[in-house]
Amino acid sequence: MQFDFKTKLGLFRFIALLEGLSFLILLFIAMPLKYGADMPEAVRMVGMAHGVLFVAYLFLLMVVRSEHNWSIALTIRSFLASILPFGTFYADKHWWKK
Repeated sequence: MQFDFKTKLGLFRFIALLEGLSFLILLFIAMPLKYGADMPEAVRMVGMAHGVLFVAYLFLLMVVRSEHNWSIALTIRSFLASILPFGTFYADKHWWKK
């Protein structure tokens, strides 16, 4: 997987990958550690990172939408992809990769 960091779309795709990974780590590692092993600090650390990445994702989504004249439908689908497990990976493969 290659990202062109010289473009805003490339940066957006990279942040989307990190945001998607942080979401999966939060759901499938940190949450089970919190409730199964009584380790709430896992959710605090991963949750903070995920929150920062989510805000960056939303900011870059608006930037890329404006720069590439994305439709409202694509923008909404891209937002929804960020709140579904594995959503950003699907979106990158099918909607954003050019």
